[in-house]
Amino acid sequence: MNGMTNLLCIAWVSVGVAVAGETSVKMKDLPPSVQKAVAEQAKGAQIKGLSKEIEKGITMYEVETLVNGKSRDLLFDASGALVSVEEPVAIDAIPAAARASIEQLAAGGKIKSVESVTKGRTVTYEAVIAKGLKKSEVAVATDGSVQK
Repeated sequence: MNGMTNLLCIAWVSVGVAVAGETSVKMKDLPPSVQKAVAEQAKGAQIKGLSKEIEKGITMYEVETLVNGKSRDLLFDASGALVSVEEPVAIDAIPAAARASIEQLAAGGKIKSVESVTKGRTVTYEAVIAKGLKKSEVAVATDGSVQK
């Protein structure tokens, strides 16, 4: 797997969706309500991949898109409701408290990437941190509180 795939796997696991049950699908395989939601939410974006994920009996659909050269992943439930949106963001573009918390957690290491994760009205920031040969992921709220 490449670095982006690893990052996506880590990120989706962190929001409670196991990647082990993920299968690639085509647009025609999606329920009509999900097709409609994908068309609305991915308008103007290039769809890079579609997958169906089943975790604890709950079916979710992940849509990997490319918008203005940047990845943006959308997660829908089986009814077509948008569950979460993940997109890369520069560390300097996130709220100061979240940035300070991530930088403190990364002390002695390097911040490899940061993503904003939006679920409803809640936004968190997930960072992949490398310390030596170990990589870990942290999630913080806009106020800097650690989420896991």
